[in-house]
Amino acid sequence: MMMTTRRSFIRKSLTVGAGILIAPTIVPASVLGKHAPSNRIHIGAIGTGRISRDHDMPGVWKYDEARIVAVCDLDAHRLEEGRQYVETYYAKKSGTRGSSVATYEDYRDLLASRDVDAVLISTPDHWHAKNAIDAVRAGKHVYLQKPTSLTVAEGRRMSDAVNASGKVLQIGSQQRSMEQFRVACELVRNGRIGQLKEIEIRLPGDPPGGNPEEMPVPRGFNYDAWLGQTPWIPYTLDRVHPQQGYDRPGWLRCEQFGAGMITGWGAHHFDIAHWAMDREYSGPLEIAGRAEFPAPGSGLWDVHGYYETEMLYDNGVTVRGTTESAEKPNGVLFTGTEGWLFVSRGAYAASPNEPVSTKSEALRASDPKILSPFGPDSLRLQVSVDHHGDWLESIRTGKKNITPAEVAHRSCTACLLQHIAMKLNRRLYWDPVSERFRNDDEANALLSRPHRPPYHF
Repeated sequence: MMMTTRRSFIRKSLTVGAGILIAPTIVPASVLGKHAPSNRIHIGAIGTGRISRDHDMPGVWKYDEARIVAVCDLDAHRLEEGRQYVETYYAKKSGTRGSSVATYEDYRDLLASRDVDAVLISTPDHWHAKNAIDAVRAGKHVYLQKPTSLTVAEGRRMSDAVNASGKVLQIGSQQRSMEQFRVACELVRNGRIGQLKEIEIRLPGDPPGGNPEEMPVPRGFNYDAWLGQTPWIPYTLDRVHPQQGYDRPGWLRCEQFGAGMITGWGAHHFDIAHWAMDREYSGPLEIAGRAEFPAPGSGLWDVHGYYETEMLYDNGVTVRGTTESAEKPNGVLFTGTEGWLFVSRGAYAASPNEPVSTKSEALRASDPKILSPFGPDSLRLQVSVDHHGDWLESIRTGKKNITPAEVAHRSCTACLLQHIAMKLNRRLYWDPVSERFRNDDEANALLSRPHRPPYHF
């Protein structure tokens, strides 16, 4: 009888396209106790770039109940720097050399490791859904950077896979764990501004630019795998990420890998709109939008710049989107029959070079009475004081986390629908139950994209 390696077994289970998925039985270290080294939640970091270094890895390593034991990256230079980054932190924390951190180029090899209970997925947007699906099928809990997916179809597959697995997926919509956003949603739900009529979402914009000239692929960088299921296209530095340092990468401004700020920041703010409206498991009925896209020849980057969108929900609320400005600072404005309420991140930034051009008070209202304390009978929402900590607690205790897969998928879907409306420049009619446009083959064709083998789902 031929012996089957654990790696080949997991790879086989990850590529099953239909029928029963057989995932390996893994007893996580987290079920055996609490803070003892053998009882910690052992975490692998998939992607060691800017957001991972500034936000995700520090977000979990501050907890004694968790330990980053492995890192993975397709860029050998970043992989080695990621290993050193984690090992240096733990050495300083303990005052000793500490244990070594395993390194992987292929994330499937990391998922095959018995030493890993959960993963941080901080990869480019076009890899999010597949990384997450493969992770939960391998028996891992997931903290996934937003947005959840490149298309609505990918997001649906991701959410279904997570729910079938029983694993905890937390999307990186950390605004849910920032007090002012929760309080704003509670104020709206408790009728402090009267009947909610309109929500305005203000997002940053992206300028054109970027060098499109083909360049040699850097040594040690698996560029073909980095492109993943998207079409092959020649390498150029501004299409990927810096080779020195961890400044904002160029892929964020390429439609091949994402939709631009409508999903990049929109996944945060439209999620808050859904939370305030109690529409976390639904979506809009009508969508309209327009946007300015870079002119041909203006450079490599092709995501939208200035934009305006409008969505109508079944509660009669209109949700508008627009590009932020000095007059309309970044954030979410709720308008009701008895006043308005504005909420933003204030001075907070997840990464030092986040593209936020305007900052404002974290929470303000048309009348100070709107912000008065809640009474004993007021409706209150789930509380999370730290987003990564909430994820770890959910893994440990089994409680529902603050932004599960389906909630994340619905928020991302609202953003992607607006992007489709920008492209078609006309009003669209959406069925949030079937997740299809009504009588619109052209729009429905944009709910998915072809996948390039061998990186297809």
